[in-house]
Amino acid sequence: MNTHLLALQDFTKSQLQSFIDRALVLKKEKKSGVFHQHLAGRTICLLFEKPSTRTRVSFESAMYGMGGQVIFMSSKETQLGRGEPLKDTARVLARYVDAIVVRTFGQEVVDELSEFSDVPVVNALTDLHHPCQILSDVMTVIENKGSLENLKIVWLGDGNNMANSWIQAASVLGFSLTLACPEGYEPSPELLHVAHKVAKQPITVLRDPVEAARDADVINVDVWASMGQEDEAEKRLNIFAPYQLNSKLLALAKDDAIVLHCLPAHREEEITEEVLEGAQSVAFDQAENKMHMHKAILELLINGDI
Repeated sequence: MNTHLLALQDFTKSQLQSFIDRALVLKKEKKSGVFHQHLAGRTICLLFEKPSTRTRVSFESAMYGMGGQVIFMSSKETQLGRGEPLKDTARVLARYVDAIVVRTFGQEVVDELSEFSDVPVVNALTDLHHPCQILSDVMTVIENKGSLENLKIVWLGDGNNMANSWIQAASVLGFSLTLACPEGYEPSPELLHVAHKVAKQPITVLRDPVEAARDADVINVDVWASMGQEDEAEKRLNIFAPYQLNSKLLALAKDDAIVLHCLPAHREEEITEEVLEGAQSVAFDQAENKMHMHKAILELLINGDI
């Protein structure tokens, strides 16, 4: 059994579907007033080297909402910032808590922590992957579209960690995906190569955002400069300008297309105010779904039910 959530490619289709199905049930139950205690007596550690609003609060709310407890630690509050070996941190924390949720820069950090941890390690974001976010995004698509079958799902902009995890989700869950990225800002070629070998539906990388958006059912965007890329922000504004999701580009999609954005949004950059606040935007439902998905992830991994 896979006890860690490091990247979506590590799971089978049925395993990823179990996260989504469970999150949908937990959300429905919460809306009907059900009080969850599936993780009562359990504790997780949030180990964050990168600051966060939605990811931190949604994980904390998820754990408290399942009856558990949370310990939050930034890099300044741990021995990670003082050079303690990751393997030592993993082995010690695993004796204190029931899962370690990590938000960091390098994928090698979560990989090493998982190698030496006896409790689940959850990747809450690295520069290469953002698996929990994409699971909640896929959940949002299913809520609005009923299923993933026969949809044209589109990613516009940077081939970043979000794009990488969308590619892995498409290859494992079996839906088609179209990405439009500027030259030099494509997703990981190694990851794309692996995904193509197992994908049942096309995963296509284009240059033209117009071609990508045409007849889309779902359009997903993200900021053009991610955390740690602030020095590139001005350069990226010019390069990514044609990829802005505005009313003109959205009009090329289907009339009932939905718009995703993982937030925070830089309005009038990657997305206009009009589109983000428009009727087709489900960005704030998407943000809420992070909490329900994190409940499902923590419950299934900690209780060994995946």
